Amino acid sequence: MEFLIIIILFLVSLPIFIFFIFPRQPSSHIGFKSYPIVGSIPGLVKNRHRFLDWTVETLSRCPTQTAVFRRPGNQQFVMTANPANVEFMLKTKFDSFPKGERFISFLEDFLGRGIFNSDGEMWWKQRKTASYEFSTRSLRDFVMTNVTVEINTRLVPVLAAAATAGESIDLQDILERFAFDNICKLAFNVDAACLGDDGADGVEFMRAFETAATIISKRFQSVVSYSWKIKKKLDIGSEKVLRESIVTVHKFADGIVRHTIDDQARSSNTNEDLLSRFINIEEMSSPELLRDIVISFILAGRDTTSSALSWFFWLLSKHPEVEEKIRQELNSIRARTGKRVGEVYGFEELKLMNYLHAAITESLRLYPPVPVDTMSCVEDNVLPDGTFVGKAWGISYNAYAMGRMESIWGKGCDRFDPERWIDETNGGFRGENPYKFPVFHAGPRMCLGKEMAYIQMKSIVAAVLDRFVVEVPVKERPEILLSMTLRMKSGLFARIHERT
Repeated sequence: MEFLIIIILFLVSLPIFIFFIFPRQPSSHIGFKSYPIVGSIPGLVKNRHRFLDWTVETLSRCPTQTAVFRRPGNQQFVMTANPANVEFMLKTKFDSFPKGERFISFLEDFLGRGIFNSDGEMWWKQRKTASYEFSTRSLRDFVMTNVTVEINTRLVPVLAAAATAGESIDLQDILERFAFDNICKLAFNVDAACLGDDGADGVEFMRAFETAATIISKRFQSVVSYSWKIKKKLDIGSEKVLRESIVTVHKFADGIVRHTIDDQARSSNTNEDLLSRFINIEEMSSPELLRDIVISFILAGRDTTSSALSWFFWLLSKHPEVEEKIRQELNSIRARTGKRVGEVYGFEELKLMNYLHAAITESLRLYPPVPVDTMSCVEDNVLPDGTFVGKAWGISYNAYAMGRMESIWGKGCDRFDPERWIDETNGGFRGENPYKFPVFHAGPRMCLGKEMAYIQMKSIVAAVLDRFVVEVPVKERPEILLSMTLRMKSGLFARIHERT
């Protein structure tokens, strides 16, 4: 045991030792700096605490916005912020760039073989089954039932209570609880009541879920490849905490599965929620896979929208002129439709909110909920920009960096500017090529819940801005917590005031 510990310490300290022994490459070096023996590891050690900003700086210096991260051995890693490369990976040569067993293994303890951590037939069947939940009728029902009820009975009362008390609240936490309740009701027909007074189990699950997501995402930034497997085998450190957190996550997800199965057995009516669809398909109905499906859709429905809205409200606090334009649009819609202040907007009213749609999209451009997406390469390939990608190499597109590339968005790429999404001729929303703006992925894996996410986000923002003033005292960018999604490390604390 002592010998093994010595070996681990040696492997961990070796990159740092060589970092100081070997001379650095000149500052004009393009791409991830590489050193003898250890490759690009020293740069990762130095910049792991600011990983995303480091990748922006690195990729923006590269002529094609693509760089190779070199690890010891033959398995290298390519990162790109080039739209042509993204289209090549996600569409043109889709079959050449699956998730891959190596990267699936990184997340398997947490996500199992759910839709976001599977390939081939397993992925395709889950996607096809889930697609029925995202029809236009489902979107309308989602607005009229889930979102409207949750906003009126939970979100607004919580914010109103905070306004009355004059206390600062963690808006990120509130939004995560709201989104968690929404996805549980929509996908599993379960009221988690996490934003209410009787959701203790849901709160415990959320905390364990956040811990597990944060720890498991750090496996991708390990200084020594597979060092996490050693800690897992020894059941020590972060891997021990991860195991304990996953026990809580699995317990909650298993409870949802049992509840749905029992509900089906008691009732002659066939439920139409997402989980029931999977239960009714024989090859998809194993308890383990159903649990993986529950966890995957909680990740998709809770973490992405809450992340997007947290960054949106922070950006809005820095840009009062944008907030004023959103409120002008809401006032105009109320005048045209007869909607009263305080009424939750319906599906048709939400479709009229072009400027709000643009402002949320601009926020997503700068702070995408999934900042980096990683795949494997199953055969030797040459990307459109000429970069070679070898068989078994890893490759990712960096949506966070893409939102900050002058080559894509021009000189004002760092500026929060919703007008870039508005058509000057008719004032409507103007979309972009999804490979230039891959926030919702693109190609065959394009996010099924994109429209539902916009509906939920627009409903929340409109309801909040109609009733309240959200005051965020701190204008500096919150510290990024790079988990499975882009979160704020210390939350987003704000004061809420009733709007007169």
